[in-house]
Amino acid sequence: MAAAAMATVAVPRVKLGSQGMEVSAQGLGCMGMCPAFEPPKPEADMVALIRHAIAAGVTFFDTSDLYGPHTNEVLLGKALQGGGVRDRVELATKFGKFFAGGKPGIRGDPAYVRAACEGSLRRLGVDCIDLYYQHRVDKKVPIEVTIGELKKLVEEGKIRYIGLCEASASTIRRAHAVHPITAVQLEELGIGIVAYSPLGKGFFSSGAKLVDSLPDHDFRKLIPRFQPGNIEKNAEIFERVNEMAARKGCTPSQLALAWIHHQGRDVCPIPGTTKIENFNQNVAALSVKLTPAEMAELESYASNVHGDRYPLMMANTTWQDSETPPLSSWKSDSWFKIAGSKWKSVAQDFIRSVSSDALLAPVLLHRGNRSIRFRPAMAPAAPATAAVRRVKLGSQGLEVSAQGLGCMGMSAFHGPSKPEADMVALIHHAVAAGVTLLDTADIYGPHANEALLGKALQVGSVRDNVALATKFGKFLADGKVGIRGDPAYVRAACEGSLQRLGVDCIDLYYQHRVDKKVPIEIDELKKLVEEGKVKYIGLCEASASTIRRAHAVHPINAVQLEWSLWSRDVEEDIIPTCRELGIGIFFSGGAKLVDSLPDHDFRKNLPRFQPENLEKNAKIFDRVNAMAMRKGCTAAQFALAWIHHKGDDVCPIPGTTKIENFDQNVGALSLELTRDEMAELESYAAAADVHGDRYAQMANTWKDCETPPLSSWKEE
Repeated sequence: MAAAAMATVAVPRVKLGSQGMEVSAQGLGCMGMCPAFEPPKPEADMVALIRHAIAAGVTFFDTSDLYGPHTNEVLLGKALQGGGVRDRVELATKFGKFFAGGKPGIRGDPAYVRAACEGSLRRLGVDCIDLYYQHRVDKKVPIEVTIGELKKLVEEGKIRYIGLCEASASTIRRAHAVHPITAVQLEELGIGIVAYSPLGKGFFSSGAKLVDSLPDHDFRKLIPRFQPGNIEKNAEIFERVNEMAARKGCTPSQLALAWIHHQGRDVCPIPGTTKIENFNQNVAALSVKLTPAEMAELESYASNVHGDRYPLMMANTTWQDSETPPLSSWKSDSWFKIAGSKWKSVAQDFIRSVSSDALLAPVLLHRGNRSIRFRPAMAPAAPATAAVRRVKLGSQGLEVSAQGLGCMGMSAFHGPSKPEADMVALIHHAVAAGVTLLDTADIYGPHANEALLGKALQVGSVRDNVALATKFGKFLADGKVGIRGDPAYVRAACEGSLQRLGVDCIDLYYQHRVDKKVPIEIDELKKLVEEGKVKYIGLCEASASTIRRAHAVHPINAVQLEWSLWSRDVEEDIIPTCRELGIGIFFSGGAKLVDSLPDHDFRKNLPRFQPENLEKNAKIFDRVNAMAMRKGCTAAQFALAWIHHKGDDVCPIPGTTKIENFDQNVGALSLELTRDEMAELESYAAAADVHGDRYAQMANTWKDCETPPLSSWKEE
């Protein structure tokens, strides 16, 4: 190990994607250790740096077959030999970019993908690559074809997780439909979760003087941002950041890295360096705390960067220009036809070279089994003592517990996902207590919450004792929420949920949000019922007219909406419509009006939790809390009891991640409220007295969810 002093900052862990990959919150980019920025560094020094990083808690290492080419993978392979080092790291490498005849090429056809992977495995001396990226998108090959071959490599155990670099949002979506994408690597934040060049190609380490210190063959000399006309203007950015760093008692590079870390728990920067002292300085950025005001100040400085981040010759290799042709255009030999005979010859030579790799003796280091075997067991905790009665939802025979369990917070949106074993124990505890309705959605995680629920259902007769509800229609892409309700999407989403849940039929399948581009009458859900894949159909946040139109095609059994003491606008139209049509009503949302939220909890962005509104809304809580104390219960129990007293066709699904909170929630079933107490409660939370909307954007709620008429629909 390196003799230099060890970095003292504790390096936390973060999760990448929804498939289980966990890495150190900051990685180490290894490219600069081999020819790229400067001549290669002494091998012994670089091996010492890699091992120093591991000892400091950094486990995520990033390389590529292009770096060197090949020599960077060889170097990393040597550093991983001996002493159980391989078992302590997550290894990421890339394929797809190469040089031939002095010109760069990009390939993503199946033969190349497989040959490149075999070559990287050999050079790294491993039998499995943890995270395998497509370095750049091959715009001649449908992304579905490339990911299809990568999927085969996952199934064969040669790679664990799949990543993309510089891919567009639509390309990511298409790829993810073939196999889950665990990470997207981008230089700039937006949709990426692995940030490379987080120090602006070294700009935030040295400022404008960086250009003067670059050797002649350093590619950064070609970057527009470092050209004379731009570097002088950009130098002003560095000076402001430098001044702010001096006030914070850190370096500009630490401040730049801290900004990345404050973007979210799913972001992992991988700053590259060739010196242990620089590594220590980078890792120390994890201890730099930035306030929202400081984040805003930093972003204001860098809001007007001059020049593109790549020269024109490389502009078409970024996410902004990375679309691939449709899958229907692909034939197995089409890449060679498109590329021409010259590239065909070069490519075939490359495949032969990486397949044989005659220059390198194979060194296979078999890893220990790092997988965690799931041994489900019912929770030992005593069940809640309140009797959980049953209620009927809709007119088709669906019967569930009068209170359900919302599972979203176990995996998504309310802070980091919780320990799997604890959540499985909570679900089993709830079932043992008599709660039979379990509510999830494919967007929670995404996908992770359904997978968690699926594991919890594997024990004994748990599946037979529950009514399983999940949802489709909302998805995340490019950091934004999308909504789809077209037949192809509905069917694909259902198949995915069935697989993750490990069941052959979903009891209650909701449309999570209404797709306003598709007539609600399209009957794909009805077909799924007829095929036995879905028992009952539900809607979320649907307007009264949409509910009526849907119900005319097939009976709707449940409508899920937010209904609480401070979300009562549904009482005017939605609730009467549901009762007129014999549709069950789900109350969704937290029972507590005021709670302690972690920094990354999405509820911190809700208008009702903003300072200008929260202070006023807190008065409602204080009144409810005082009334609850007189009843000998908690405010949360009181709010839930109010919901239970709204009718036998109402089923609240409060979410929690702790058994003691679950028991408290179920205890609300034993509370009896008089008419006077109901009236008193409602007077405290009259609609006019609640300040702020319940969502920052109300566009996708029942208030704005009308779909076009059926006559407008033409299926493509």
